[in-house]
Amino acid sequence: MADLLKNLPKIKKVPKFYLNLPENAGIYVFFKNNYPIYIGKSINLKRRVSSYFDMNLEPKTAHMISEAEELSFIQVGSELEALLLEARLIHIYLPKYNIEAKDDKHALYIQITKERYPRIITARRIAESQKNIAFYGPFPSSGNIHIVLRMLRRIFPYSDHKLGKRGCLYSHIGLCNPCPNIIEMTNNKFQMTNEKRRYLKNIKNIKSILDGKIFAVRSELAKEMEKASTQQDFEKAAEIRDQINKLEYITRPQMPTEFYIQNPNLVEEIRDRELRDLQEILKSQIPNLKSIYRIECFDVAHLAGTSPTASMITFIKGEPDKNFYRHFRIKQLKSQDDYASMKEVIDRRKTHLEDWGRPNLIIVDGGKGQVSVFLRELEGEKIPIVGLAKKFETLVIPMKQGSTIILKELLLPKGAGLNLIQRIRDEAHRFARTYHHKLISASLVKENL
Repeated sequence: MADLLKNLPKIKKVPKFYLNLPENAGIYVFFKNNYPIYIGKSINLKRRVSSYFDMNLEPKTAHMISEAEELSFIQVGSELEALLLEARLIHIYLPKYNIEAKDDKHALYIQITKERYPRIITARRIAESQKNIAFYGPFPSSGNIHIVLRMLRRIFPYSDHKLGKRGCLYSHIGLCNPCPNIIEMTNNKFQMTNEKRRYLKNIKNIKSILDGKIFAVRSELAKEMEKASTQQDFEKAAEIRDQINKLEYITRPQMPTEFYIQNPNLVEEIRDRELRDLQEILKSQIPNLKSIYRIECFDVAHLAGTSPTASMITFIKGEPDKNFYRHFRIKQLKSQDDYASMKEVIDRRKTHLEDWGRPNLIIVDGGKGQVSVFLRELEGEKIPIVGLAKKFETLVIPMKQGSTIILKELLLPKGAGLNLIQRIRDEAHRFARTYHHKLISASLVKENL
């Protein structure tokens, strides 16, 4: 593992070298004499690395950039994975500029204390010598640590306080649940045992995630949910389902950090597999589909008909390419009419097939009605179109039957192809909401002037 970064492909620090970096989450490493001098993380590698060359830097950072000769990067699947991998690699290599930039006199760590009710707290290195269940870090800033803990606490509530005589403040908002103070005040011994077991299970899950065993945690939760459902304990099953959904939201795809260390090209391999899987699924239904090199996805967003907007996002080779993203402000009067909004958007897109480029596949966020609108407006353009209905992740696929077109529903099987479709749909939602919220905010400001 200690030789991993030395063996990574390296990019020479030449003018504008950062323009070819991916716009994905990951870690980046600056090298001098083939040794890492700084390790950082970002949810957008291209934007973060570019910032070192597009702005005035603090003296220490400017000195680091002037020393750096090469750069390497490892893509990961989520911000959480980037944070954990960054901390792990800093711990291994102790890069010069990471050590100089540490908070206070010692680097920051996450400490799981060894107590009757283990606490999860932040600590300086001196605490490593104490009795702990686990110790993680160093994290380069307090901000990074709090991002990690905030994500985890919303899924697996925990205590960061010593035992007291009443429920803590966080117990009232569900972030210390069950609260050790309340457990200890319980008179029912059976209930106390169960609540303590539930608390310790939360700590165990957090430790596993910090160890990089995200997939194992998710698998175990899925088994527990199925068991609760079989026993008709639907309230518990729903609670576990919510935990799984939140975990998937912050760690998609779920990959142990160890996997990224062993295979720095893991994300690229996952993307290639997703593209192959999705193309195989679609080609069996759409014979004239030649490629899914460029996929566009359209989504409409509005709040009770106000400030309706639409988004077009573009994936090239399974990755988002924001150079081809577009926002549309809906102009038609019937702003609650999704079909009319879709028609307006595709009419405007059709006028830019030459200068924006032609997609190999269009995905419409919606069912048969939305797909029908796109089919009518793009008739004769020979661009494959599918819809993605929200219910059970169902694809709506136009198929020719004689002289008519029927819309077939296909339930997507779990796998790499479904993962790609979900990533595309989620990105379209995010992009549409961003612009929509911006318009809503501007409208509220205007009203209050």
